[in-house]
Amino acid sequence: MKRALATGLSLVALSLTAPCYAQPKKPADKTQPAPAQQQDLIQKAQQQFDDQQYEESIQTLTAALLRPNNTQAQKVDINRLLALNYITLGHPVEADAAVRALLVAQPDYQLPPGESPRFRDFFAKTREKWEAEGRPGIVKEKPQAKPVVLRHSAPERAEAGQSIELVAKLEDPDARAVNVKLHFRVGGSGDFEDAPADLDHDSVHAQIPGASVKPPTIDYYFEVLDGAGGVIATRGDAQSPLRIAVPEKSSGSGWTLPLAIGGGVLGAAAIVGVLALAGVFKSDSSPAPSRGTSNVSVSIGNAGLRF
Repeated sequence: MKRALATGLSLVALSLTAPCYAQPKKPADKTQPAPAQQQDLIQKAQQQFDDQQYEESIQTLTAALLRPNNTQAQKVDINRLLALNYITLGHPVEADAAVRALLVAQPDYQLPPGESPRFRDFFAKTREKWEAEGRPGIVKEKPQAKPVVLRHSAPERAEAGQSIELVAKLEDPDARAVNVKLHFRVGGSGDFEDAPADLDHDSVHAQIPGASVKPPTIDYYFEVLDGAGGVIATRGDAQSPLRIAVPEKSSGSGWTLPLAIGGGVLGAAAIVGVLALAGVFKSDSSPAPSRGTSNVSVSIGNAGLRF
């Protein structure tokens, strides 16, 4: 017994005198959030509200509102608790703003049936006013307007001095068009002039006046306008207009034969030969004159030449 006790005391003495080596500390895990960050702000604010710490709950919720990555559900919870705090403290203006923010996040939100009638009545009155005002705060997406198309094919050519009748078909599913304008000019440069265009349901009729139809071309384009005067469709434009060729008018039925070749006068016999080939030679049926003289009558168009 004594020997065993002595042995135990010796072991204790050895352990006390043996060198101690410090265990290495684990490096701090910086990826883990601090304890204060681990607690959700909304849960903290709810607990503060339950503990009747209303001012503290409002401060916590205000901090939660500043988080940029709040989900829709989180926005609803934050504004719900803010409204309850403000109603409890008797701040109706702030409570109204909180309820409106909640409804913007979730327009169909309803308080649970078991909630206090005081809160439910306030929420119901605020919703009624908010809806009567047109639900301000909700971004309404405008429906995409259907495109307006003006279909028209340009004539290939027109006669100088003659008016040009233009017809087009309008495709306007939403009935947005109220006016159509025609712009035209002579040639490929200069300012465009305006001409009236009639819009009758889906048909467009316009006319370029004959006084403006001149060689070599007529350029033009259409614009379709809405009620505010905005252009909602075009057929051609000022940079790439439609084009109609306008040929030069013919100068007459006759034609002119050059008589001077190489500075000399073409001989009568040569002219007769050329005209005979062309089918325009006309000889005099009178008897042949005496030797040494020759009379030839040549008719070219409306001009008569005699040699």
